[in-house]
Amino acid sequence: MSDRPMDVGWLRIFDAVARLGSLTRAGQELGLSQPAVTYQIRRIEEQLGVTLFHRSQEGSRLTEAGETLHRAVHSGLERIDEAARDIRRRVRAPAIRLFTDYGFAALWLMPRVADFRRLHPQVEVHIIASQSLTDELDGDADAAVLFGCRDDFQDDALLLMPERVVPVCTPGFLSRFGPFDGPAALASAPLLHLETAGEPRWLTWKTWLSTHGVTREPTQGDLGLNTYGFVIQAALAEQGIALGWIGLVDQFLAAGNLVAIAPEVERKDSGYWVVSRRPASGPAKALTDWLVGKP
Repeated sequence: MSDRPMDVGWLRIFDAVARLGSLTRAGQELGLSQPAVTYQIRRIEEQLGVTLFHRSQEGSRLTEAGETLHRAVHSGLERIDEAARDIRRRVRAPAIRLFTDYGFAALWLMPRVADFRRLHPQVEVHIIASQSLTDELDGDADAAVLFGCRDDFQDDALLLMPERVVPVCTPGFLSRFGPFDGPAALASAPLLHLETAGEPRWLTWKTWLSTHGVTREPTQGDLGLNTYGFVIQAALAEQGIALGWIGLVDQFLAAGNLVAIAPEVERKDSGYWVVSRRPASGPAKALTDWLVGKP
């Protein structure tokens, strides 16, 4: 068996077969015919002098030698792909990809981002919104504005907006269902809930009420919505009472579209944090500095 360096043009083909467990599905993913994939796998096995896959009607399963090779190949491809992304970021026109959630993007960022674009007209800004709390700086994002506590983020994360929450509704809803004499009175009104998968990082109606000694679970007449923008739209449509995050609902309070109807609750170690990819590019640092300094 020769010790000469191997031809590495087959890396993605081998990785695809190993991941998918099928020559046919690997070919479909790569835009190759099944015979072409089979030929390349046989060539690899000939070069190494070992069998890399157990083949059966159920598919292709890695042998012990195949698993050893796949660990190295898959890790190498991930590093190559990451290097390629870094190179593309550097050679293209200055661009920033900012990840955040739908509520922050719609209610805080979009009304203000035009100011940054006026200050930095040469920089292309891409805003990626998601309700997921786990994406964070995955993929090509240069920076993120994420909700959570201090311990949820890296040490150099910057607090943009502490969590300050007040119940809000429209003046019309208040005239029909109010007045509400303290937090306990809200428990009998229709409440609007921001739903999320897993344990929420933000205050919910249950936790807001519990700070005032009131116990209540979602009940008939309440409305659950999966983005904060929908929650606010439902409140404006007089569907119930929403929890209003100061910083996101300020424009509606200032215009009188919504009114605060109960005491504010603040959690100083919680809120929206600015998180940057390390090392931060010049345009990304300009954006994060602008975010933190923006009222």
